[in-house]
Order: sequence, then C-alpha cells, then structure tokens
Amino acid sequence: MLHRLALRVLPSLTLAVTEDSVRKRKRLVMFIPGLVAFACYRAAKQGFSLAEPMTLLLLSGLLSMMTAACAYRVGRALPFARLVGADGARRIGWILAWIGVVYGIQLSLLVLALLWLVGYDYAKHPDGPAMMALIIPSTAVARDAFEIGYIRWLESSGRPLVTFPDGAGLRTLLQRVNPALLGWIAAGALACASLSVLMTRIVSGDLAVLAQGAIVTMAAGTVALLAFFAGQTNGDAWMSRVAVTHWGELVKFWWWPGLAFASTYYLVLIGGCLYVLKQPIGSVGLFAGVAGVVGGLMALYCYYLGYRRDIENRQQGGVPSALLRCPFVMGILGQSREAISGTALNGSAAVFEKNSQRVSL
Repeated sequence: MLHRLALRVLPSLTLAVTEDSVRKRKRLVMFIPGLVAFACYRAAKQGFSLAEPMTLLLLSGLLSMMTAACAYRVGRALPFARLVGADGARRIGWILAWIGVVYGIQLSLLVLALLWLVGYDYAKHPDGPAMMALIIPSTAVARDAFEIGYIRWLESSGRPLVTFPDGAGLRTLLQRVNPALLGWIAAGALACASLSVLMTRIVSGDLAVLAQGAIVTMAAGTVALLAFFAGQTNGDAWMSRVAVTHWGELVKFWWWPGLAFASTYYLVLIGGCLYVLKQPIGSVGLFAGVAGVVGGLMALYCYYLGYRRDIENRQQGGVPSALLRCPFVMGILGQSREAISGTALNGSAAVFEKNSQRVSL
C-alpha cells in the first residue's frame, strides 16, 4: 500500500489527484466497479461456492486486476491498444499485478479480518463477508489505479514529477544500504514485537487480539511518525525537527497515516493468518511476528516518504514551504490548491477533460 501513502503524503502527488475535475471522474470510476463486483458475486454464487477462502481471494484478485486495468486506462486517457507501447510492459504489469491482484487480495483480507474482529466470521457466515470482500477492494483499486493513471498522464503531458508512486524510489534507497534506514526498520520491528510479547503476559483470551491490535497500532504509528522526520534529515538531527513542529501537526500525522495504516497492516496480516495460513490466533510467536512485520514495514515506508518529502522541499518552484511544514497535508492543500497549482495544473486538467471525452468508460 505504499502507493496509497505516497498519493496522500507527498504534496506533488496530492495536488494532482485532488483537483475538482479529477474528483468528479473518480467518483464515477469507483461507482461502476462496485456494481460490477456485486454482479460478479451474484454470478459466482450460482456457479461455485465462495465459502472457501482461497477461491474468494483468487476471485477478488482477478476482479481487482481487471478493475485496475480499466481504471488506469481511464485515468491515462488512452485506449488499451496503446497502453503498453506508451508506458511499457513493466509499468502495466505492475498495475495489473500489484495494484490489481496483490492490493485487491490485501484489501479482501482486511475486510475479512475486520468482520471477524467484530464477531461476523467469514468461516461461519460466508455470504455477507464474501460480498463485501469483493465490492470494497474493487472500488478502492479503481480509485488508486485511476489516480495513478492520471499522474502518468500528467507526466506524459510534460508536468515534472519528483516521485512516481511505483516504489522505484524505495528500491533505489534500499540499494544504498542506508544504516539509518536499517536502524529504524530494526527499531520498529523490535519495539513492536517486544510490546506484543509483554501484552500477551497481561491480556489473554478473547481480548488478546484487540489488546494486541491496540498496542501494535500505537507503537507502529509512533515509530512511523519519528521515522518520517528521520527520513527528512537522513537520520541526523531529526529530534530537533520534531521539537519545532506544532503538536497538532504531529498528532495529525500520528493519526493518519501512522495509526490508520499500522492498524490496516495488522488486520491484513491477521486475515492472512486466519484464512490463508489457517493458523489459530493466540500464540505468542504469531502475535510477535505480526507485530514485528507491522513495525518494520511502517518504519521503512515512512522513512522513505520523509526522504522523498525532503527532496520535494528542495525542488525549485515546488509547493510553498508553509505547506510543507505540515506532514498531514490534505486539509491545507484543499484550501490552497488554486494558489499553489496556478494556471499550469488547471490547463492540464482542461486538456485531460477534452482527451478523456474521446475515451469511453
């Protein structure tokens, strides 16, 4: 889900996909796949049973892959026949495999785990959870694939982008073997795993999963916040930057994406343990393993986002520094979009509207 974080944390990407004209098209792009997913669910019920988790997840992955292809095409404003030639087989493959199949399956596991947590177990009542595990991922995949397609359209139209949300920058950062980054990953994993083990000694039984989720979410969210600032300073003097940041801005980033995505990854992993690995939930090792993965992943992703944010800060003609001081940019960006984007972005949106009319949904 790194692409989702990048689309909402990095201002250059956020500004591009929150224009009013883009939002209007995005609503339609999200609505249609939801209807298609419901129709597929009804048809699948007649042909085979959706009570088997792997069958449901494979269907979700296939449906999400087709949704990603269609939504990306609409955002890219190109017919299918020209997509591979224009963007390359590697990028189209990434859209289909990662944004489609992998992301769709992750969201299905998230839905199933969340329903299991509130007592609506897919294993006991498969119909309702199966329907939601198909519809919700399809709409989310459509939203993200459309936004990525639009970002790619802007890039091909001549708008410079510091970061494309495909994880290429993360792979480059990892190849450098940055000691500060490795230290944050290890710290996040060890801190969350240790707190998880401690929590198993305090809370057991039916409340164990809730207690584990709460402590892991808060710990990983805190690590994510600090790693974000460390990424902006390449691991040096990050505490001073935290100290001069307004507490309200810190709380906003800690809440989103910190707590929000930490809990998301926790639920996805719990769903995978329940319905893919079919492991009983409750062992100390399983809880510690899940907690360690969540902590390490949040530290990695947020350090990378801080690193890319620092690069954007230093770009000439970029987003004003008054906005970049706030890690949680959505509220300010929504109020200041016209002043920041200027005529260039508005002109790009207008051209996009004209081109999109030639490409049918």
